[in-house]
Amino acid sequence: MTDSSSFHSQFSPADKAHILSEALPFIQRFFKKTIVIKYGGNAMTDASLKEGFARDVVLLKLVGMNPVIVHGGGPQIGDLLKRVGKQSEFIQGMRVTDRETMDVVEMVLGGLVNKEIVNLINQHGGKAVGLTGKDGAMIRAKKLLIDDRDNVGGKLDIGSVGDVTSIDPELVELLDGHDFIPVIAPVGVGMDGESYNINADLVAGKLAETLRAEKLILMTNTPGVLDKEGELLTGLNAEDVHELIENGTIYGGMLPKIHCALDAVHNGVQTAHIIDGRVKHALLLEVLTKNGVGTLIKRG
Repeated sequence: MTDSSSFHSQFSPADKAHILSEALPFIQRFFKKTIVIKYGGNAMTDASLKEGFARDVVLLKLVGMNPVIVHGGGPQIGDLLKRVGKQSEFIQGMRVTDRETMDVVEMVLGGLVNKEIVNLINQHGGKAVGLTGKDGAMIRAKKLLIDDRDNVGGKLDIGSVGDVTSIDPELVELLDGHDFIPVIAPVGVGMDGESYNINADLVAGKLAETLRAEKLILMTNTPGVLDKEGELLTGLNAEDVHELIENGTIYGGMLPKIHCALDAVHNGVQTAHIIDGRVKHALLLEVLTKNGVGTLIKRG
């Protein structure tokens, strides 16, 4: 990673002017367009990366784009559960969420994490507003039952874990129209008012579809989709992805992200991107440069 002093010493004024001018066609292309960003991983825990992310989001807003942030908070939830003496339990990679755990989830996602992101963006000159999916009944949800791998056809109830049934975009669109930056915690509300913990990638994808976003960007702790030799793959379509899944190149934790990205582009989002949140200014590199910094997933 390079800090500002090394940037100034490494590049001449002419070099820096050239770098800035390269961003112009992308600023023009994405002016007034919505970009939904799933913010998570190391980018949420490393102090330098957090500052850089906040500055990048403010810059995108100032040049006329509409960034919408959906954030996770798994490590922070796990830390607080441990502090209160409660053991985290996972089934098929999903957190078992009983009533007590749900209280912690809401406290961490809707309070601690959400407000920290809002504060950082505002410190750098933005106008961020923190929300959960419960505000204005924005994210409607139902209980998510997962397949029981030990009982064919059976389902497992893992508590207050939800699936999105619908998203009302009115509140986000209202904020966008008044130059605010929405920062959304992935907590949904059921028909009877119950709270649901929802996967942040899933919420980001469904929100991007609902908003007819130009881009869906999923920030992760990997460079993107890699081939079996560890080289970055990009420009993937549905056929490419299915082949990579079948031959075992895409597996494990990348599967839900890639399915989320595919669903988004099939349902109106122009492009989806899986990028490495450990790279400083990864967001700007993806949006404002020709080659980007991760895996591009497109229709077709």
